[in-house]
Amino acid sequence: MQKEGMHIRRSVAAVVVVAALAVGGIVGTWAFGRSGLTVLGAAKVPLVVAADRPINVGTYVNGFAAVVKPVLPAVVNISSSKIIKAQRNLPDSQFFNDPFFQQFFGNQFGQMQRPRDQREKSLGSGVILSADGYILTNNHVVDGASDIRVSLNDKREFQAKVIGTDPKTDVAVLKISASGLPTMPLGDSSRIQVGDLALAIGDPFGLGETVTMGIVSATGRSGLGIEGYEDFIQTDASINPGNSGGALINASGNIIGINTAILAGEGGGNRGIGFAIPINLARNVMEQILQHGRVVRGYLGVHVQNVTPELAKAFGIQENHGALVADVAPGTPGARAGIEKGDIILALDGQPVEDINQLTLRIMQMSPGTLVHLKIVRNGQPRDVAVTLGELPEKNETVASNPSGGGALDGVQVEDLTPDIARQLGLPALAKGVVVTDVDPASVAADRGLQRGDVIQEVNRQPVSNMRQYEQAMSRANKQQALLLVNRGGATVYLVIEAH
Repeated sequence: MQKEGMHIRRSVAAVVVVAALAVGGIVGTWAFGRSGLTVLGAAKVPLVVAADRPINVGTYVNGFAAVVKPVLPAVVNISSSKIIKAQRNLPDSQFFNDPFFQQFFGNQFGQMQRPRDQREKSLGSGVILSADGYILTNNHVVDGASDIRVSLNDKREFQAKVIGTDPKTDVAVLKISASGLPTMPLGDSSRIQVGDLALAIGDPFGLGETVTMGIVSATGRSGLGIEGYEDFIQTDASINPGNSGGALINASGNIIGINTAILAGEGGGNRGIGFAIPINLARNVMEQILQHGRVVRGYLGVHVQNVTPELAKAFGIQENHGALVADVAPGTPGARAGIEKGDIILALDGQPVEDINQLTLRIMQMSPGTLVHLKIVRNGQPRDVAVTLGELPEKNETVASNPSGGGALDGVQVEDLTPDIARQLGLPALAKGVVVTDVDPASVAADRGLQRGDVIQEVNRQPVSNMRQYEQAMSRANKQQALLLVNRGGATVYLVIEAH
């Protein structure tokens, strides 16, 4: 199924992130918008995990046939279709169906006005991971499909059923009724490095099995807006429509990723920037589906934002990494453990936390009930916090938007937050603070992300409940810099307002 791309601004030209989807597919939905799972249930499936063998460059002097040939049969073609219901409530249908009108013109206009359901078809790829027919693919390949057919390398065709899907990672697990099937051995995507050889296998444009070669261009790509949870492997191995759900393998012939998307120009097509879901992440999702019938994720219960150099300076820390806690949801594991707004999470279980995406990915792959140890900084002082994770609610996310920070408050107008204004902003009637009523578009505050409707609740870590407290806090603040805690639509974020 085709998925809408995202325009990303660049200094030279605009480019579009588009999913590498099927020919003739339809525009799909945003991954965050779907929290439900399609589940039929399944027993635990044994997966083949292979150790990467040492690579002798001389082995590939005549090409990569020895690597590709054993695994090629484990990559399948997936053809899916869905029925698009036509809109039937047309305003003129009663007129055309009138017997008096039909006496003169027959039913030709009535036939023209009677809409018909449409069948949308798309193509994708998948990878067989067990001999008894479990297949890993992308959710967008089968999303909403009423009929799914899998074609094997040996020309056999099977009807497939959906065992489970996870739109937030764009992973789906299918099952066909077969045995003795060829399988793809699993690699370890945590061990891959930039520059490693990468081969993409799939069925682009419905042409049939196709292999392309490239390298691992980058790891840990996120912030693209393609999926809810992003940790993509970037590769220049050619990925095209129909490749979605296919395999990205390493030089040992082990799968390291599931091909998912491409970065393309406005004309579409491959531009040498493709993305694959790391197999470790896809495997975790698959095992959750097979074990629980759904994906169960760990939950901390805090909203976080990246630590920028400006925020690090404002909070008086040397590190330019970590996750700044902008809010803590009441009654959550984080709240019970004593985490507070303004805490900066620097490490999780002894491993450094570079940014909010890394923290989120690590937490969500842990099981509820897991005891984790966080290294945080509060008011410049390091401390350790132990947290027992809960289970992520389906409609809750652990990450708030990451604002840009920096700039002066010139051009910003505020007034008291009344209960009526609070309700209009979707906030509790008793919410406290001052509401931003206007921001000069040419001001540095606007450039750094302060918006009309934002509610300022703190200035330089001092609570602000009304205009009087706001003015007092501003009078004590350095006119050139202020650290604001802003409530935007119910989620709080920190903004550094600093004059140039």
